[in-house]
Amino acid sequence: MARRPTAFLADTDILIDYLNGVPRMREILDAPRYRVYYSAITRKELLAKRGLSATERQKIYTLLRHHRLIPVDKKIAERFSRLLTTYAGQDIRKADALVAATAWSRNLPLFTRNIKHYRFISEISLLDEAHL
Repeated sequence: MARRPTAFLADTDILIDYLNGVPRMREILDAPRYRVYYSAITRKELLAKRGLSATERQKIYTLLRHHRLIPVDKKIAERFSRLLTTYAGQDIRKADALVAATAWSRNLPLFTRNIKHYRFISEISLLDEAHL
C-alpha cells in the first residue's frame, strides 16, 4: 500500500470548499498530521473575488494563516514558463500552470478536485481526498 502524504499543495478549489463548510475538506485541512501549502496565485484568487464582505475576507485570512504560502520564486517562474510552452496545445490556463509549477518546484502532490485541469501534466502528481 502506498504511503499517505504528510504534505501537499492545496488548489484554490479545496480552500474554497473549506470556506464553504464542506466537512471532508475541513477534516483534512484542520488535521495536524498534514502540512498544507498553497500557491501565491491561490491567495490572489481567494482575495480578489468581487464583493467579498469584511467577514468573508477575514475568514480567508484566518484560513491562510493556518497554512504555508509558497511565494513565486525564480524556480517556480522558470517551471511556469516551461509548462506553458510544453502544454500550449492543452489550453493550460496561466493560473493552473502557476499552481502546477509551484507543486513541481517543491515536489509536492497537488490536492485538487479539478483533475481535468492538471491530469495531462506529467511533472506533478495529483491527490484526491480518497488518498488522504
